[in-house]
Amino acid sequence: MTDRIVAFLILCLMFSLPLGMAAIFTGEVMLNFVFFWPLFMSALWISGGLYFWFYRERHWKWGEGTPPPTLEGEPLISILIPCYNEGVNARETIEAANAQRYQKIEIIAINDGSKDNTGEVLDQLANEYTRLRVIHLAENQGKAVALKTGAAAARSDFLVCIDGDALLDRDAVAYMVAPLLQFPRVGAVTGNPRIRTRSTLIGRVQVGEFSSIIGLIKRTQRIYGQVFAVSGVVAAFRRRALAEVGYWSPDMITEDIDISWKLQLRHWSVFFEPRALCWILMPETLKGLWKQRLRWAQGGAEVFIVNMRRLWSWEYRRMWPLFIEFCLSTAWAFAYAVSILLFVLGLLVPMPDTLYVQHLFPPAFTGLMLGVVCIVQFLVSLLIERRYEKGISASLFWIIWFPVVYWMLSLFTTLVSFPKVMLKRKRDRARWVSPDRGIGRIEP
Repeated sequence: MTDRIVAFLILCLMFSLPLGMAAIFTGEVMLNFVFFWPLFMSALWISGGLYFWFYRERHWKWGEGTPPPTLEGEPLISILIPCYNEGVNARETIEAANAQRYQKIEIIAINDGSKDNTGEVLDQLANEYTRLRVIHLAENQGKAVALKTGAAAARSDFLVCIDGDALLDRDAVAYMVAPLLQFPRVGAVTGNPRIRTRSTLIGRVQVGEFSSIIGLIKRTQRIYGQVFAVSGVVAAFRRRALAEVGYWSPDMITEDIDISWKLQLRHWSVFFEPRALCWILMPETLKGLWKQRLRWAQGGAEVFIVNMRRLWSWEYRRMWPLFIEFCLSTAWAFAYAVSILLFVLGLLVPMPDTLYVQHLFPPAFTGLMLGVVCIVQFLVSLLIERRYEKGISASLFWIIWFPVVYWMLSLFTTLVSFPKVMLKRKRDRARWVSPDRGIGRIEP
């Protein structure tokens, strides 16, 4: 009951802060925050991405003819693949995992109560590949439980976890495990997802998003020390670190965000390895994209609620930049919503000057700045990411839609997810649902 009261008060605060800004200053001041916060974040991501590239990434060798990284001691690596209704995708996922140039691996596929022919496909693959073991769960228990089951069966101290529709690059496993061997306090390494589904505008915009936003964000967060979330589709973990934090939580809707915070709050580091490529399927319809991003936003809100009390301790000061960034991004969404409300009210009834909002779109100069920064951000990401994916520059044309898609999606998913999470009585077990897998695919 106490948590629900605190959550309700925070929700009220989220709505009242923008109104307070408008009352104390003017509606224009609040609108300036709405317009300039994306500019500030873009500048931060650009500078952080360039710093990461200049001091680390540009020295790395990459491409055809580059030998895989050498892993000292040649440890066994366990690849865990939780599957739910992956009958169409399981074969190519298993084949890509089995094709790793680093040979000392085992593959564990967990069939989490699938309703299609996933179980039959996995059993057939187990007869073909000696390194593959299959675990069948009678009922759908959720990804977190499937991963914990796979971890219990794994023989290695290093666990590489991928989704049942993801295709690993031939050296991805070695690249992700290398930092775990080199640095004892690294608890997890997140890989570099690349989009395969590009047959619609939504799919092509996501290609730009994953390079010019997600890639730069992870590089920037790695520079200042903490990563908001490992990629749920491709990440490697140290078993000892997972055991220390109790593995994945079955009642969190996004197990990737949750495990990232659990590890870092116990002072384990999370690394980003851009050379660990993994080709993934993403939604290509508005409905599928909305469901996916709403789930991501809800996962962030759940982690916020769970950890908001203890984060104030000096012990967790290294998490403060992430916490502050998340709070301000959430406040931005509520400030934009209040701006829209004040604008509409101003059209209907007389409003005090301090609460009056004249326009919802940025003035010409600010709008021009937003457009220029967007292009600069994409060009920076193109400079960094072009070595990992051929033809990525073809996505330049579609980036003009990016600010509308990304920021508006962030706005509405935040507005929906926060009340949903904060006013929820209790968290139930997070179970699988079959997502939108896109329409057309390219070969990696």
